[in-house]
Amino acid sequence: MRPFAIGVLSERTGVKVPTIRFYESIGLLPAPERTQTNRRTYDEDTVRRLRFIRHARELGFEVDAIRTLLDLAAHPERPCAEADVVARRHLADIDDRIERLTGLRAEVQAMLDQCTGGQVRECRVIEVLANHGECLSEKH
Repeated sequence: MRPFAIGVLSERTGVKVPTIRFYESIGLLPAPERTQTNRRTYDEDTVRRLRFIRHARELGFEVDAIRTLLDLAAHPERPCAEADVVARRHLADIDDRIERLTGLRAEVQAMLDQCTGGQVRECRVIEVLANHGECLSEKH
């Protein structure tokens, strides 16, 4: 297949052009070949790599983890233990976020459960948020 422009790469991968340029600037994507008129051109390898990056980002992997995973993918003869470590670390981060979000949800639910549906001057949501700010400044 002939090389194609960045717009085609964007359409084929679902990744926006500015994001593609960003990935190039941080080294997740290699610098593209250029035409005589200095336009970027891409190939099927770039499509596969960018789809890999997009899916990893959708799963919440950070850029450094994706860089490691791309390096591992480029060396298929290596053992997958390092990829497992990256994925397990990410899973632990997800579990931590879920735990924090569960706590936040409980706090917001408690505010709502105490709501009387009256006027703002008696609003438990506003009161809790206002008092929490005072509590933080008293601790410092």
